[in-house]
Amino acid sequence: MSGYGFALGLSALTLVVLLWLLRARRLREKYAAIWIVLAVSIVVLGAFPGLVFGLARFVGVETPANLLFASSLVVLLLVCIQLSTELSGLEEETRTLAEEHALLARRVDVLEAAAAAGRDGVDLSDNGAAPPSA
Repeated sequence: MSGYGFALGLSALTLVVLLWLLRARRLREKYAAIWIVLAVSIVVLGAFPGLVFGLARFVGVETPANLLFASSLVVLLLVCIQLSTELSGLEEETRTLAEEHALLARRVDVLEAAAAAGRDGVDLSDNGAAPPSA
């Protein structure tokens, strides 16, 4: 089997796996789109290897493999940047949720303490401070 045939088969298999992951809802659409575009472009380049040579000549790269490696590195860098921004957003959301949870837990503690003391109508406007003693 030639290297182009192997690349074509592997990229077609990758495309099938991506579609299966998307259908099984194990991969979100916003992440799947870039991978599907990448897999389709690899299938096209594997099916028509002359495109790689022409693209390498157009860009000014002597060896088409070097162009593929360089573009792979750029794609991986872009994916890392995109995932880092997603992770930063999730960290901020997690911190906000943890703070809200702590405030709500404090209010529940205040209400339980007031209920145990037999008081009604506890004022929670002091943002979770301990209830005043009777």
